[in-house]
Amino acid sequence: MGGLVFLIIVVLLLGVSSLRIVRNHERGVIEQFGKFNRILEPGLNFVLPMVQVMRRVDVREKVIDVPPQEVITKDNVVVTVDAVIYFQITDPRKVLYNIDNFGLATQKLAQTNLRNVVGDLELDQTLTSREKINNELRLVLDQATDDWGVRITRVEIQKIDPPRDITEAMSSQMKAERERRARILEAEGVKQSAILRAEGQKQADILKAEGEAAAIRQRAEAERDQKMALAEGEARGIEVVFNAIHEGGASADVLAIKYLESLGKIAEGQATKIFLPIETNGVLSSMAALGEAFREGAAPARLTGNESAASAAPLTAEAPTDNSVQVARS
Repeated sequence: MGGLVFLIIVVLLLGVSSLRIVRNHERGVIEQFGKFNRILEPGLNFVLPMVQVMRRVDVREKVIDVPPQEVITKDNVVVTVDAVIYFQITDPRKVLYNIDNFGLATQKLAQTNLRNVVGDLELDQTLTSREKINNELRLVLDQATDDWGVRITRVEIQKIDPPRDITEAMSSQMKAERERRARILEAEGVKQSAILRAEGQKQADILKAEGEAAAIRQRAEAERDQKMALAEGEARGIEVVFNAIHEGGASADVLAIKYLESLGKIAEGQATKIFLPIETNGVLSSMAALGEAFREGAAPARLTGNESAASAAPLTAEAPTDNSVQVARS
């Protein structure tokens, strides 16, 4: 009975010792009598106790810090470069059996290839082409570590430090460039401000000119309307006088007086005047006398010299003596 219990206990111990739990981020490499047997996936696995041994391999992405090192650029400038490498194990068997110390080997390989990549670039390219350096270095390392069962996922250049004298020169250059840009921006601001002020003044002048033009047009229209009204009034007055003369049979004396009044009004203006000779006054006097004679039903009367002079005197009072009216006796 005791032997059976012992046997059961031994079986249980062997059963428990044969169980292996592999986590999700791990892979189990089984060695049987020191030789590779198989790879265990995550979960519960069974192994032969005392015959098979499991070695755990972490397949998560890891980081290797490459120590800062001095690198000579193509234009013979010594710079200090610091980088980090991100990698992930893809084949646990190769990692265990193809390389002894993967971390150290990858670090040394990165330093060597970093010198080669940076050595093909000048200082300006090195400072401005970090992405290019990262990609080239990643490709080189990924090809070299493929036989080790490792995939290089990323390479990041953390810093590139030129010598102190070059750093100071670059700082001075950057300061001068910032000052130059500040002056350019200030000049552009002044230019834009001047343009805006000029545009504003231009618009103000245009509006002012338009206002003055409108005022001038309004004044001109008002003066035109005023002159038209005056002209219409004078025309109506003349028309009334004309109608009164023809309808009322005004005498020559009245016509002469109206004539002289009209000359006085005409002379008050500022415009240039031209007075026509008044030989027509005699004709008007003769026509008035003939009209009077016809109204009395008699033959045309002879106008005496005194009557002619009396009728012509008002008409020639302001005219030159050579233009006085001489009425012939009939």
